[in-house]
Amino acid sequence: MYAGVGSDHTDRKVETYNTTVSKQMCDKPIAPELWAFDDVAPHWDDLILRSFATIDGTRELYQEGTLIGILPPADLIARGFGSPGLPERFGVFGGTFAAKGGIRPASRFDFEIVDPVLDRCIRQGYAVVSLLNVG
Repeated sequence: MYAGVGSDHTDRKVETYNTTVSKQMCDKPIAPELWAFDDVAPHWDDLILRSFATIDGTRELYQEGTLIGILPPADLIARGFGSPGLPERFGVFGGTFAAKGGIRPASRFDFEIVDPVLDRCIRQGYAVVSLLNVG
């Protein structure tokens, strides 16, 4: 099992009336690096998730928290898959933190997971392109 970081981006307007569809409308960018879960399991709660949004040309801290504030992986897997556990070659998003200053549109989104114990970080980012509503 591995740990990494990604973005469960959604369409905010659609999310106001259908969360599932809003998640299906957007790509789920993930960083191209993973850590062996066994390497981070002993200090899982100390890992830090952080994101930044570029809004009107300014990069702002958007979300931040340690994984103690997120459902532990074993619980998440048990709730989603029961006793068979996580299927091979399968990925799961573990959760997120509230947006600092509230949810708002951005032109760029950057995210990271920081391991303060092993002094390392995985980062990734992407531009946000809003599609025109022509219909």
